[in-house]
Amino acid sequence: MKYVNSILEKCSTRRGFLVLLVICFWVKTMVAYFVDFRLGITNPFQFFIVLINPLATTCLLLGIALYFKSSRIFYPVALLIAIANTVLLYLNVIYFREFTDFMTVSTMTGYSKVNQGLSGSSLALTNIHDIVYWIDLVVIIGLLVTRKIKIDRRPLNRRIGLAVTSFSLLFFAVNLSLGEMDRPQLLTRTFDRTYIVKYLGLDAFTVYDGIKSQHNNDMRATATKSELNDVLKFTHKHYAKPNKKYYGIAKGKNVIILHLESFQQFLIGQKINGREVTPFLNKLYRSHSTYAFKNFFHQVGQGKTSDAENMLETSTYGLPQGSLFAQLGSDNTFQAAPAILKQRRNYTSAVFHGNIASFWNRNNVYKNMGYQYFFDASYYDTSGDRSLGYGLKDKLLFRDSVKYLQALQQPFYAKYITVTNHFPYDLDKEDTNFKTTDTQDKVVDNYFLTAHYLDQAVHEFYNYLRKTGLLKNSMIILYGDHYGISDSENKNLAKALNRDPDTWDDYDNAQLQRVPFMINLPGRKDGYVSKKYAGEIDVLPTIMHLLGLSTKRYVQFGTDIFSKQHDQVVAFRNQDWVSPSFTSVSGDIYSNRTGQLMKLTKRQQAQVKKDKDRVTEELSLSDSLNEKNLLRFYHPKGFESVDPRKYNYADEYEKEKRIIAKKGKKSTSLYSKEGNTEKDYKTDAPEIHHKSTDSNRIKITNPDANNDSKR
Repeated sequence: MKYVNSILEKCSTRRGFLVLLVICFWVKTMVAYFVDFRLGITNPFQFFIVLINPLATTCLLLGIALYFKSSRIFYPVALLIAIANTVLLYLNVIYFREFTDFMTVSTMTGYSKVNQGLSGSSLALTNIHDIVYWIDLVVIIGLLVTRKIKIDRRPLNRRIGLAVTSFSLLFFAVNLSLGEMDRPQLLTRTFDRTYIVKYLGLDAFTVYDGIKSQHNNDMRATATKSELNDVLKFTHKHYAKPNKKYYGIAKGKNVIILHLESFQQFLIGQKINGREVTPFLNKLYRSHSTYAFKNFFHQVGQGKTSDAENMLETSTYGLPQGSLFAQLGSDNTFQAAPAILKQRRNYTSAVFHGNIASFWNRNNVYKNMGYQYFFDASYYDTSGDRSLGYGLKDKLLFRDSVKYLQALQQPFYAKYITVTNHFPYDLDKEDTNFKTTDTQDKVVDNYFLTAHYLDQAVHEFYNYLRKTGLLKNSMIILYGDHYGISDSENKNLAKALNRDPDTWDDYDNAQLQRVPFMINLPGRKDGYVSKKYAGEIDVLPTIMHLLGLSTKRYVQFGTDIFSKQHDQVVAFRNQDWVSPSFTSVSGDIYSNRTGQLMKLTKRQQAQVKKDKDRVTEELSLSDSLNEKNLLRFYHPKGFESVDPRKYNYADEYEKEKRIIAKKGKKSTSLYSKEGNTEKDYKTDAPEIHHKSTDSNRIKITNPDANNDSKR
């Protein structure tokens, strides 16, 4: 007790109080470093740097309070700084658990555009030890309130504040020098944000990233047309001419994109307790009318689903930090599939999505891409248990969208964004009777439940397409947008895949980034499962060539997968890459044949260098194109720039009906040809028998509507 009283007495001075706050924040940071973050500490020197790197910035920030003489200002300022720093630390902990990455300034400033549904996801990401991040602040405030820690009303000389600031800056310089010793060009060769955090700390990383973001904004404002030349030179040289055997085989057909949320390739053919997880998709994958690709990889960054959409629609990459949709999508110029197909083949375009329109800033991005219709959550009954945290359940999305799909003029380009197979993979018990794994990891176990549900939803939709005749007149594209199980969960997933978790390594993580990609063309008999390596960046040129549309005039970084010139080196957003022979992870090269680290021959070294340089150049040029909005300077033949002011996503169904009435007998919609086909949709979703309620798991809004009432 005497020892405790002695500590409390020392903390009852201003200097002692700041030392207490510094120590507490250092402890929390160490917990984050060694429990939640994976910093890749490989030697004692790095361990030492990690131990000291929070101290300089923490002292610098808390030292600001020393400049205030009044105790009424000193204590609130010190506590507010400590709280703000803890908030930053904890947000990064939560973010890292989901994305295996750190929050950038772009991510923070775009949060309002992506926050719908994240509250449920964030709650699922919390752990019991998270109390460590907050308990110190609760105790310290309690000790102040109960006067166990007394308020020191004696003002300190401002020279003490200057001394702490000077010491902190000097300490940071020493810290930076130590980091440079172990990692030369630390601040100029940053392809991995983990290095900055490991060597300089989270606060320093945030400031560094903010400066870098501002620099990027300045570049965007001063960009010139001539900067587009390197991009055009690369894409023209990289262009792969179409394969004559497949060019135009889907000409004039509807295009239906089924965006399979968080769906990874290992689900295809996977059995749990002797039962297939995705029986319908398995059958489709092996169908003679399907071209499937077993070595197809997602290539998303922090933008995840929105990055996948961007690559699908534009064949350009997402940003190295944050989401292109959220950060640049409102202002960027796109030459995207909806606009290209409208201008070249008079396609009608529409998106069906059970979440709110503003999620990932879609309501603005889709207008810039030229999407004519966007049926978001405001067009469906999402009340009660019909929706989950990320929107309307998939079976209900497909069923309830028929009303709008049948009214589209054909040919159409329609995209369905499913949401049920989304972290944290919650599903009401009545929605499934599938018996899943027992890995003791709720995320892994539930993942198979929601994947099975998604498979059933797609099966029901296919039955409708077949019964109404839409199936034979359409090309259906099915693809997984990104990983479902993050790297931090993969060792638990290994148990379900009958793999040894103790031997799981970075190579296995990289290989697990495969997602399904299927092109289903009913009526074709020459389908097969391809071994070619490809990624999401390759989807648009592949689709366009199948539709008989040349891609040569457009800026596209992907290549037609059917082309004999297709580039099989697949770039990941963090500059890792895979090819048929090699897998590159953080500079280490693995053999795809053995899964082991390689000792490269001179010939192999030359090939690896060539592939690495191409990946670096491609990502860099795509970033330059998007960050500087260079497409505003490029006007390919026959393409008219999209005017987003022409689009409004309110009263979409009324617009469809007006067009049907105006066209009369010339209307090409399914409704005009077959009448109302809603009765043809069959689903076993139990929610269709539930009454609508006033409760809702998501907040329904439509920025384009005059009010928030449902349509």
